[in-house]
Amino acid sequence: MSLLECKNLCLGYNKNILVKNLNFCVNAGDYLCIVGENGSGKTTLMRTILGLQKAIDGSIAFGDGLKKNQIGYLPQQTQVQRDFPASVFEIVISGCQASAGFRPFYNKSEKQTAFKNMKRLGILHLAKRCYRELSGGQQQRVLLARALCATQKMLLLDEPITGLDPNAAEEMYRLVKGLNKNDGISIIMISHDVNVALNDASHILHVGANIFFGTKEEYLKKQKNGGGL
Repeated sequence: MSLLECKNLCLGYNKNILVKNLNFCVNAGDYLCIVGENGSGKTTLMRTILGLQKAIDGSIAFGDGLKKNQIGYLPQQTQVQRDFPASVFEIVISGCQASAGFRPFYNKSEKQTAFKNMKRLGILHLAKRCYRELSGGQQQRVLLARALCATQKMLLLDEPITGLDPNAAEEMYRLVKGLNKNDGISIIMISHDVNVALNDASHILHVGANIFFGTKEEYLKKQKNGGGL
């Protein structure tokens, strides 16, 4: 069974429909890139999957034991978030909040998870540093480690390289690809760069007036045959 299956989704705000009749699925180990014009509903789709807003119509089903609160999420960063006055460790371990529930303190297992993911992303030496003192690339690693604390199966990434210099952006893509290939984590990533998406993705979802969902090879074939989106 798919980790995630969306059927006949209609998304938007109030009566303002952004996208309708959206159908796609994500299986274990998939790397799905979501592309489309600005305002086409990409972030709205991601927020709907996470349960942060409701679909106007249609259904979203989770399988293979996956639950909404077990999905790691890396949203677009705002300037306020970049200036957040907390330590790297405090931010990373906050990704364990769903498992901690209403407990006032994190337990030993959750602390170990935070340290494991900081080590995984090469930021363990930054654990006591203040987040707002870090470079943009380091901050994104911290937020990615935080997202990993929430999941072992699926990551949702919304334009993860926004504001990064080319080297930091390339490194972020490399890290995400490694999590997919080496750790088997399913990736759903919004990207404005179709070329980068085609380098790493296994599947492409184009949202907008024309909807496409399929493998990278099917997407390229459609483009080659003049079926532009």
